[in-house]
Amino acid sequence: MRLLIALILPWLTFFTIGRPIAGIICLILQITLIGWLPAAIWAVYALGQYNTDKKIEKALGQRG
Repeated sequence: MRLLIALILPWLTFFTIGRPIAGIICLILQITLIGWLPAAIWAVYALGQYNTDKKIEKALGQRG
């Protein structure tokens, strides 16, 4: 679901993963039609990093 949001409303993705400042910057970038594609790519990349961080936290939490 977040991937779909990242493609349609990239700025909203940042708010769902707890990065509101990046969300505001992304919204400013997305306002321009040319900036939509970089904003969407940035949101998908950030979402991938967020998912990776969550997997690492889960793995380390099970070890201890």
